[in-house]
Amino acid sequence: MVTRSELKEASLLRILTAGAARLRAEGLAGAAIVPVMQEAGLTHGAFYAHFSNKEELAAAAFRFALLDNRPRWIAPVGRESWRSRLLRLGKRYLTMAHRDDLANSCALAALASDAGRSNAVFKKVYEEELRQSLRAICLRPDEDSAVDPARLDDAIAFMALCVGGIALARAVDDANLSERILAVCRQAVERVAAPGNEPPRNPEAPAHAAC
Repeated sequence: MVTRSELKEASLLRILTAGAARLRAEGLAGAAIVPVMQEAGLTHGAFYAHFSNKEELAAAAFRFALLDNRPRWIAPVGRESWRSRLLRLGKRYLTMAHRDDLANSCALAALASDAGRSNAVFKKVYEEELRQSLRAICLRPDEDSAVDPARLDDAIAFMALCVGGIALARAVDDANLSERILAVCRQAVERVAAPGNEPPRNPEAPAHAAC
C-alpha cells in the first residue's frame, strides 16, 4: 500500500519535472503555478503542500534541472587529461541538438539572462549551481581537494563560451550564423584547452573563492 509520504514525494517529483522543463524552455516565466501544475497532472491546491509561492518553485525546479543535467554532461571518462576533458565537454555542449532541445537543455544557459534580472534569492541559487558545475568540471567525483585557481579560471572561460555560445546560437534567426557561432565557440574551447595551458596539479593549492 502506498503511504501518504510516498504519494507526496511522487507529486513533488512530478511538479519539479514539469517545472524544470518549463524553466528550460520559457525561462522564469515558465514557473507560473497553474501551467506547471497542469503539466504535472495535479490540482492547483496540491501546489501549496510543497511550496509557498512561485519563487520557491522556480528555485527548486532550477536546482532539480541541474541535478539532472550536470551528471549527464560532466560525467568523467577514465582519467582523461584536462585538455581532453574540456574538449569532450565542449563538443557535447556546443551542438545544434543542444541548441534546439530547449526542454532538456542546460538550465544555466536557459536562465542566464533571467537570473541577471531576477531577485537576490534566485541569483543566489543560480550562483550556487554555477559554482557546483565549475567544481564538477575541475574535479572528478572522487576528489575532495581544493580546486586549483588556474584550472578554475579555465573552467570559467570554458563555461562562458558554452553558455554564451548556446545563448547566441538560439538568439539569431539565420541558421548559418547560428551554426557558425557554435563552431567558433568549439574552436575557442580548443584554445582554452591548448597544450601548455594545463595547470599544475597542486593538492595544497588554496581553494578559489568561486568554489
